[in-house]
Amino acid sequence: MEKPVVPTNCFFQGCYNPAYEREIKVAKEKCHRFNQLCPNDRDGQMSILKDLIGKMGKDVTVTPPFWCDYGYNITLGDNFYSNHNFVVQDGAKVTFGHNVFVAPNCCFTTAEHAIDPDMRKQGVEIAKPITIGNNVWIGAGSVVLAGVTIGDNSVIGAGSVVTKDIPSGVVAVGVPCRVLRQITEDDKHTYPTYQGEY
Repeated sequence: MEKPVVPTNCFFQGCYNPAYEREIKVAKEKCHRFNQLCPNDRDGQMSILKDLIGKMGKDVTVTPPFWCDYGYNITLGDNFYSNHNFVVQDGAKVTFGHNVFVAPNCCFTTAEHAIDPDMRKQGVEIAKPITIGNNVWIGAGSVVLAGVTIGDNSVIGAGSVVTKDIPSGVVAVGVPCRVLRQITEDDKHTYPTYQGEY
């Protein structure tokens, strides 16, 4: 059987690899310690995150529980916020821009397994990077799949499965996730909480 062709932007994990498994164990132990802390222990949380996450901006909040595979492949921009049950399978780079909101129960997975069952049993796997732009809001229960880029200022509706790139400045929803509409100046005046400036 010929070896699979791996795109240049992918990380080929090949068959089961003890070195990767050791790195995953280290990350899982750090996640476990993070998740066992009192939810209000911000100092303790930040100490573990700084040791776990590859790059982290200012004013980052990750609400436990949080799980990742490696940690060092994750970048969190300034003013990042994730709610409960934030899962990042970071076999490849996963980059979150500035001012990103992630609602509860969201998963970002870079892994793609072989469709052929024999290859899958052998552990053939690739990982494709995920990039989330600035000022993006990911709605509750959404899944963002390998290789996806979401553009700046976009909103992903709750329960979406994002299988392809989403452009900037749109509301996108569904399974699979599709663009519903552009975000316009009217959106500054239709949100019910605000009367006038905010």
